[in-house]
Amino acid sequence: MSLFSKIGTILITCGRGAAPCLGREVARLGFPVLAENPFGIEIKGTFEDTMSLNLNLRTAQRVLYRIARFTASDPREFYRNLNDLPWENYIDTGEYLSVSSVVETPSIRDSRFANLTAKDAIVDRLAAQCGQRPDSGPQRSGVVVHCYWKGRQCDVYFDTSGEPLFRRGYRLASVEAPLQESLAAALIMASGWTGTEHFVNPMCGSGTFAVEAALMALDKAPGLLRNNFGFMHVKGYKGSAWRQLRNARNREAGTSAAIRIVATDIDETAVQAARTNARAAGVESCIEFKVAPFQKTEIPEGNGMVVINPEYGKRLGDQRKLETVYRLMGDFLKHHCTGYRAAVFTGNLELAKHIGLRTSRKLVFFNGNIECRLLCYDLYAGSRKASQGWHYQ
Repeated sequence: MSLFSKIGTILITCGRGAAPCLGREVARLGFPVLAENPFGIEIKGTFEDTMSLNLNLRTAQRVLYRIARFTASDPREFYRNLNDLPWENYIDTGEYLSVSSVVETPSIRDSRFANLTAKDAIVDRLAAQCGQRPDSGPQRSGVVVHCYWKGRQCDVYFDTSGEPLFRRGYRLASVEAPLQESLAAALIMASGWTGTEHFVNPMCGSGTFAVEAALMALDKAPGLLRNNFGFMHVKGYKGSAWRQLRNARNREAGTSAAIRIVATDIDETAVQAARTNARAAGVESCIEFKVAPFQKTEIPEGNGMVVINPEYGKRLGDQRKLETVYRLMGDFLKHHCTGYRAAVFTGNLELAKHIGLRTSRKLVFFNGNIECRLLCYDLYAGSRKASQGWHYQ
């Protein structure tokens, strides 16, 4: 039986906080979620199913297909069990091999040693069975094997994504402290935006929020922007099956959005970078870019979502100056965005207090190692009953 038709355990990883969004994405694709943890979810599927997952998932980082589980108490047993696996059935010796690992076992203190041990076990097996050793190294351009060794249990996966999925392929230009594409997608989904109402992104930076929103509004799969995945380098891969899947998904995508997507930044260089990235993603015509301070951002008539990712005051900017920025941001939301909903993503809860509006929800996400909050606001139009009026912290 070809590996591509074999049902196995698939682990899909994500950033901390994004697992509920990822679970909903996977369920919409028809895969029941078997387990969920802060860093990802588990499902059952075939190796061929990983093609659709890599193509469609917006909030995932990696799609890992488990090929083995065994116990190992030391590096020698780890090597022996890996070397016993039939790698010649999975890997052509002409392919490039990369190995990664996460190790939580007392017998190995450095994951690099586990990488080297695993690589040696695989290439030694291929040399013995095929008479040739594949090239190997750190680049994720070919076959990628991932090992997770915790205690005595070791899970061995093919990383079917290769490069992480947040590397969509459209970020050709960047500004300081850019947001990962998969995190931006998760934040948009968590905000409750559905793609059927206007989307406004002041302080747009390099445009990640606006581009991800446009991809969602057009129902354009993020994997359409990439031409290389790890699954393409495993034995049994049929390019025709991938092309058929990709072409079908491409036909489903729209070419224009029925809503307005507005992105502004006071920095002209940032707006130029955002426009460049939108063009690379094929969504430039769907986004209205403008150089402007956030207070001057146009709010289209009707309903919509305002998403802002201000500076946190940890690596960028001055704390006192940012207090004023956050206060003005609250004034902007209150006086200019009535009838909309808003989501502010920040890693500084002290600064967030200066927004001055009561949140409807606070959701925890991590931006790298920084614990952040997605602060959601309902910006009601006009006067409400006294018991439901504007609330201040």
